[in-house]
Amino acid sequence: MPDTALQSAIRALMPRAHDDLAEMVAFRSVHDAAQFPPEECERMAEWTAQAFRELGFRDVATHPTPDGSKAVCGHADGPPGAPTVLLYFHHDVQPPLDDAAWRTPVWQLTEVDGRWYGRGAADCKGNIAMHLTALRAFNGDYPVNLKIVGEDSEEQGTGGLEAFVPDNADLLRPDTILVCDAGNFAVGVPSLTTSLRGLANVVVEVQTLASSMHSGMFGGAAPDALAALVHILATLRDEHGNTTVRGLDATQTWQGADYPADRFRTDATVLDGVDLLGDGRVSDLVWARPAVTVLGIDCPRVVGSSAAIQPSARARLNLRVPPGTDAVEARDALTRHLHDVAPWNVRIEVRPEAEGQPFTGSLTGPGFDAMTAAMKDVYGRDVTYQGQGGSIPLCNVFQDTFPDAEIMLIGVEEPRCLIHAPTGSVDPSEIENMARVEATFMQEYARRTPRT
Repeated sequence: MPDTALQSAIRALMPRAHDDLAEMVAFRSVHDAAQFPPEECERMAEWTAQAFRELGFRDVATHPTPDGSKAVCGHADGPPGAPTVLLYFHHDVQPPLDDAAWRTPVWQLTEVDGRWYGRGAADCKGNIAMHLTALRAFNGDYPVNLKIVGEDSEEQGTGGLEAFVPDNADLLRPDTILVCDAGNFAVGVPSLTTSLRGLANVVVEVQTLASSMHSGMFGGAAPDALAALVHILATLRDEHGNTTVRGLDATQTWQGADYPADRFRTDATVLDGVDLLGDGRVSDLVWARPAVTVLGIDCPRVVGSSAAIQPSARARLNLRVPPGTDAVEARDALTRHLHDVAPWNVRIEVRPEAEGQPFTGSLTGPGFDAMTAAMKDVYGRDVTYQGQGGSIPLCNVFQDTFPDAEIMLIGVEEPRCLIHAPTGSVDPSEIENMARVEATFMQEYARRTPRT
């Protein structure tokens, strides 16, 4: 049964959660010195550290990592012999992209139609607000041992914390890890993210001529590098939109929750009359199969372009790699495919840029049982198991460093948050309910785990 005292305490703390989030959103904590002052990330990290100190956490400090970012770490003691839970979050945010596309001020928490808007309101500062709210409800009397690790460069993917974790394993060693950079399938639908696709990014460049040539004098026989690149990219999907990289299996099916097509169209803001891609269910296509996205192309802009055949062109490709497929092998398959389909004996170079392995989370154990029970208690319905098309390489680092720990992905980032887009937001009911889930989980986990 739900703990009514805990429920009441968390509800009473929601104004404080709003104020916490407003302060956090005001920090322009983009870990990219070319765009924003590094001091903003440092101030956000110190704000986070101080917030946990006020909750009774000890030895809270901001630790430097190899990419120049700061990891916030600390711990709080529960009863002797209780299990240890590591809470992960990141306190950096995506750049705002186009400020003019925001319906509210980017760096000011603003309520519109019951949602709270601002960069990072969900991803991931809303999850920090969730942690703080859940922990305050205990008033310092925690049922489990707690550790925290906050990341300062997750959105840039520069790997600072990925290097920090193995080198500081004893500082962080847990029994269960809650990776709070995910969310529910929809508002009010309790969900565990049980798998993540990996990634392989490459840059492909085509060269055909020593210089640009007049399209009137030479067009028709001179090989056009941009046309060759377009031909190559067109082979990555078939006429139905299925990914068609030679050597990759694109027929796998998802065994968890279905993702209704009409719901996906709304979540993905697909325009009326435009088809969804691929054969199969949406859940198969976004959680269980590889997918190639063209992230960018270097070629002349329309405005200012001249009547010239292009001597070179390049594109940046992102391949999402499903669980069960090795990311390096997938990258190599993509590289071979690009070489094999290149027309006209053009010169082609494929440069690897980044890889991240797919991930499968815990599906058994006392922590898993406690979490599913807590979600059902709070939301009054069974847990939904979903995948995520995005990648969190740190999850694999946690798994490798702490092979005996249970790892679960939860959070406040449901689809309407539009976490990397302009007008990002969070539903405050998700902060409240997921804070209740986290607090209830701690009680239930302590109850189900024999003390050592």
